[in-house]
Amino acid sequence: MWAYESVFYQIYPLGFCGAPFENDGVQEHRIKKIEEWIPHMEKLGINAIYFSPIFESDTHGYNTRDYKKIDVRLGTNEEFKTIVEKLHEAGIKVVLDGVFNHVGRGFGPFMDVVQNRENSRYKDWFNINFGGNSNYNDGLCYEGWEGNYDLVKLNLRNGEVVDHLLDAVNFWIDYFDIDGIRLDVAYCLDKDFIRRLRSFTDSKKAEFVLIGELLHGDYNQFVGEGMLHSCTNYECYKGLYSSFNSMNMFEIMHSLNRQFGPENWTIYKGKHLLTFADNHDVSRVASILTNENHLKPLYGMLFGMPGIPCVYYGSEWGTKADKSQGDPALRPSFDEPEWNEITSHIQKLSHIRKTEKALSYGDFKTVVLTNKQCVYERSVDGERVLVAINADGSGFYAGFYVGCEKGKELITDTDINISGGVELEPYSVKIIKLA
Repeated sequence: MWAYESVFYQIYPLGFCGAPFENDGVQEHRIKKIEEWIPHMEKLGINAIYFSPIFESDTHGYNTRDYKKIDVRLGTNEEFKTIVEKLHEAGIKVVLDGVFNHVGRGFGPFMDVVQNRENSRYKDWFNINFGGNSNYNDGLCYEGWEGNYDLVKLNLRNGEVVDHLLDAVNFWIDYFDIDGIRLDVAYCLDKDFIRRLRSFTDSKKAEFVLIGELLHGDYNQFVGEGMLHSCTNYECYKGLYSSFNSMNMFEIMHSLNRQFGPENWTIYKGKHLLTFADNHDVSRVASILTNENHLKPLYGMLFGMPGIPCVYYGSEWGTKADKSQGDPALRPSFDEPEWNEITSHIQKLSHIRKTEKALSYGDFKTVVLTNKQCVYERSVDGERVLVAINADGSGFYAGFYVGCEKGKELITDTDINISGGVELEPYSVKIIKLA
């Protein structure tokens, strides 16, 4: 599948385009800014983009009002359709955020329930208790996502609700020609709904991808035949930055071996999880790392390990922002993209990731592991690639024997002798294709 061979780029459109937080109802055309960034994405080596919510909502996009209308703060359906066409012309696939667990209080059917109560034809679209009250003093009580009553939970066991959502997805595919959906809070979704969605999208478009937001638990409960194609790998997200901050490569390698290693008990072997250093919900990785010299080897680890790498807009040049500053700080608007040595490094990693089959589909095996260094091998169909990481400020000779003496270091595009091991510079990553 195309998604397994892609490098993703995430944009949070409302923040990226500088839209006001509250939906003021004023039609603007901010979404055109995305088109201006397509050359940057092409240069970076991006071939898939994931857009956080773009449809009409109360505030931040995850409280949907209308599943078929681009948010007025961003633009029009026609403008977004043009952007998708431009992205496709650049060879970039498009994945939209599907917020199907809950809606906003401005969602028409919910507003009808508040007004007409027991007489509303939509009363069974939600989990309503007409004998209670909400903190909005509606004179009724309803289920909100994780206690947030601005996010009204949908009843996904109701056939009309499912039909309403699938009708929206049908429109997204037919009109916008999108290539996939990222399912918000997929861990909350009814599994029968996920199966129905998968069956529907399979019938609509070949290799249409479904990626779920999963935070914890067993990803196998949601990813697999007839379910999601992929999900967010939050276990390795935490392991990435934590391993560098604690100078303990055993942490991330334990997770990777548990998930993808050679042992029979490995739990996610053959699955392609979405991997990331940061996103719109967490602190920027450049703000989390205690040593900024670790940015390059961390991204080397991200692009070399099993999964689908995803870069959050702005992080490719080391933008900082801490979650404690509030969500708007994590979702800024930049006048234009920047380019520095971190960006150039990610550009090289993107090219390698897309050209080396072993990095998309290869098995995973640990070759060298110390507190501050690791070397692992990815291999498939006779192709073998080594990823070597040195988190230390001193050079290190990683000694190993992998059955050959020569290889090519792909980041620098130079031939290398690996008889007995490889010399690692301080704070470095080497990706070596074995001869």
